[in-house]
Amino acid sequence: MQHSHRLAAASDPLPPRFVSWLTGFLDLFTRPTWSNVLVLLAGVVLAPGRRTVTTALRILGRDHDPDFCTFHRILNRAAWSSRAAAGQLLILLIKVFVPAGAPVVIGLDDTIERRWGPKISARGIYRDPVRSSKVHFVKASGLRWLSAMLLVRVPWADRIMALPFLTLLAPSKRFYDGKSRAPKTLLDWARQAALQIHRWLPDRYIVMVADSAFAAIEFLAAVRNYVCLVTRLRLDANLFDFPLPKRKGPGRRPIRGKWLKKLSAILNDHKVSWQRVRITLWYGRTNRLLEITSGIAIWYHGGMPPVPIRWVLVRDPAGELEPQAFLATDLNARPCDIIAWFVCRWQVEVTFEEVRAHLGVETQRQWSNSAILRTTQDCLLAS
Repeated sequence: MQHSHRLAAASDPLPPRFVSWLTGFLDLFTRPTWSNVLVLLAGVVLAPGRRTVTTALRILGRDHDPDFCTFHRILNRAAWSSRAAAGQLLILLIKVFVPAGAPVVIGLDDTIERRWGPKISARGIYRDPVRSSKVHFVKASGLRWLSAMLLVRVPWADRIMALPFLTLLAPSKRFYDGKSRAPKTLLDWARQAALQIHRWLPDRYIVMVADSAFAAIEFLAAVRNYVCLVTRLRLDANLFDFPLPKRKGPGRRPIRGKWLKKLSAILNDHKVSWQRVRITLWYGRTNRLLEITSGIAIWYHGGMPPVPIRWVLVRDPAGELEPQAFLATDLNARPCDIIAWFVCRWQVEVTFEEVRAHLGVETQRQWSNSAILRTTQDCLLAS
């Protein structure tokens, strides 16, 4: 149901120009909730450190208001959809930062919000990616979030930034104990996120960039008709040629052709032609000179659907870095574009660190399911 709203008044905690930027979100809230949202948003913007509701009210001088519990209800009881807000935010960001006809590049990654407490039902024990290494395994208790971020060059910052717009809670297996539905994996949530983004942007060319955790054949097969997925590829992946046309006579059409060389073998093949390119930013160094070669193939494993991919093999002429391989589900994607898109993904980790350092993620005190679903998303969206 839509409601008529005023844009700003003298008592609004935010400047009229700031409120005018939020007009696209007006109809997502009821009139009383919207006025309280503006107050809470102003407090979150101004408050340093922790972004709790109490801190937001205190910074505005409203910590002694008798109706302070109303602002807590915005997170755990009020009727509004964070998914609808995410879709509106994505459209707003694209209008500002992405020219018409340009690819919409989206980074996809998961992170752990460290939380303790027996009442947090979605909490699980996960590998801590920050404190762990190849030889040292560290566990962390918390909530696992899957975040989609728009990767764009921000003119006034003069760098590529990852701007979050959609954040999904991926609960642990323990959360599904006693429930009738089967547990959903991280790839299940990623598939739903990709399809939801496609529904929001049906007429745009979408590129989703993810790390090796999302390099799964079943995931690529589910989303390749809707988005171009760019991720890492193992050097020992099973690659095949495309099948020949169906031969005459009985029998089904083959789903793959002959076995192709492993990418690790291509590295040592002196007959392979390598192209030298300069990458603007590669592992912290600008204008890095690299050698690349590319091709198209079918990635296939027994019992899974075949996935046509374009693979790109990268090696460092100086020998400082190990060879790496990447893939894209769009066979017409240029190798240089694939590398440039993947390089943008590293800004996702920067955003995760910045929201912890400056926006108070992991300092929330809510434990109800509704409040948890909305609080961390609000902190990420405020970035």
